[in-house]
Amino acid sequence: MKKFILFFLLFSSTVTLVAQSKVLESLSMKSELLNTEVKYSIYLPDGYERSERNYPVVYLLNGYTGNETDWIEAGGMKHIVDGEIKEGNIQEMIIVMPDGDDRLYMNRTDGTYPYEDMFIKELLPYIENQYRIRKGKRYTGISGLSMGGAGSLKLALKYDKTFGACAAFSAAVFTEEEVTSSEQDGMNGYVSKAMPDMMGKKGKNRLNKSYEDYDVLHLVQSKDPALLKTVKLYFDCGDDDFLTLGNAQLHKELTLLKIPHEYRVRDGAHTWPYWRESLPVGLQFISDSFWK
Repeated sequence: MKKFILFFLLFSSTVTLVAQSKVLESLSMKSELLNTEVKYSIYLPDGYERSERNYPVVYLLNGYTGNETDWIEAGGMKHIVDGEIKEGNIQEMIIVMPDGDDRLYMNRTDGTYPYEDMFIKELLPYIENQYRIRKGKRYTGISGLSMGGAGSLKLALKYDKTFGACAAFSAAVFTEEEVTSSEQDGMNGYVSKAMPDMMGKKGKNRLNKSYEDYDVLHLVQSKDPALLKTVKLYFDCGDDDFLTLGNAQLHKELTLLKIPHEYRVRDGAHTWPYWRESLPVGLQFISDSFWK
């Protein structure tokens, strides 16, 4: 009997040691809308394979020139998320990291590459069918940095029946003055894969319908405030970040419209050390919303 108890304790300890979360990188989903394979990485919490429970989900978006591995390799998300769960700061959750492919998380304005439609109509249902996801707005969050920060805000506010909470870091939100006066090569590079009709445009000619489809500020100004209020919002930006004016303007617009939100300015710039500090704060914000 003593040998059996000793064996059981040793076995239990071994299981505890090897049990851990998993990150599966660069998996693929066939998209009929895009007629190509869309890559994504996914974080599965410790216990996922041993349980039958369903988990809330967060879609974590990469920035410009990044891909589905950025948050894993540069962001250290697995270590951060594991630690936050262990400390009881966030719930166990599934985190999906799709490749943004520099598409600004929007449909290409000439109609040839409907990335946004793919995200909403194909990727989300695919993830819900492939993994044990708790379905519904309350258990669906979205987050991201830079291009992915703007993308998370736009998708959350546009599809307010789908997403319950959003946490955006250094979101690529620009004031009209910044858009009209920005350097031509930089503008062309940023919009080339999503807004071809903005290529070469100068000054106020850049503020066209295509840009309105991208612009978070325009969405906030034009949408019913009652619907905006149904999404819990958090966003932050470093005081040395080149995007600080756009984020401050977003804070101002939301405040004037009396849209509840959390806005933070911290010491930092447009860098991974800043975003690695933002991630646990944003995930705690989203995780808290799962309870409410």
